[in-house]
Amino acid sequence: MSALGLLLALASSATWGVADFWGGLVSRRLPTIAVTVISQLGGFIVVLVALRLQGSLDHRSFWIGILAGLGGGSGLAAFYRALALGTMSIVSPLAACGAVVPFVIAIATGERPSALSFVGAGLALTGAVLASLEEHRSEAPDRSRAVLLAVVAAVLLGVFTYFLGLGGREGDALSTLVGARVGSLAFLLGLAVVIREKPLVPRSSLATVAAIGVCDMSANALFAFASSHGLLALVSVLGSLYPIVTVMLAHLVLHERLSTAQKAGVGAALVGVAALAAG
Repeated sequence: MSALGLLLALASSATWGVADFWGGLVSRRLPTIAVTVISQLGGFIVVLVALRLQGSLDHRSFWIGILAGLGGGSGLAAFYRALALGTMSIVSPLAACGAVVPFVIAIATGERPSALSFVGAGLALTGAVLASLEEHRSEAPDRSRAVLLAVVAAVLLGVFTYFLGLGGREGDALSTLVGARVGSLAFLLGLAVVIREKPLVPRSSLATVAAIGVCDMSANALFAFASSHGLLALVSVLGSLYPIVTVMLAHLVLHERLSTAQKAGVGAALVGVAALAAG
């Protein structure tokens, strides 16, 4: 893949990692559904302004984005529910496997990375999963259901990644981003109605939560543009490395200790990225 595609994909991963870390901190003191909806709205406003400046909407890309957004919104809901039922050490590694979905679809639809790129992708994916592992192994009250929901979340988030990349590669990236945000917001607002939870945050926190959404939207945009500069199979793997960024921020900012498995995961991911760059 091109150097630009590699840099854009890694930048998207880093930005997603920052957004997840920031959102996780805020969700400790505010309702999760409220943080999710308001942050999504914040990003939506930014992308609508950008679309206004562009002046046109590509309808095919918009509908591809809708598919991405429905996958992303439902995947996020399944992931948060899995976390509520299980433990992070079980749920997060399973959810991190979501990158396998766009990788497999891209290969099945004709993409052919080099042998070295295949090796690099495998190392990077393994690294992302290992970096998501936590040391504690406490028994969850509903472990089997949490595992099932984590697998569902991985598949749905993988669908989000695939269609986001597809729209960016084969059409207009901005129109894809608009569609993705429409799809995710429609799902999340519908979910808020069903569970009867008002997606509201205190006025003092509104700007912070909206900024998280802008950060997330920036990551989406970087990934969509990266997809037009490299094979989607490889871009999706590089974009999936965000758990490593989140873990490293938790280590640096919150002084959380890294386990041996997490350190090994970071190392494996770095070797994988080097192999992808060389391939």
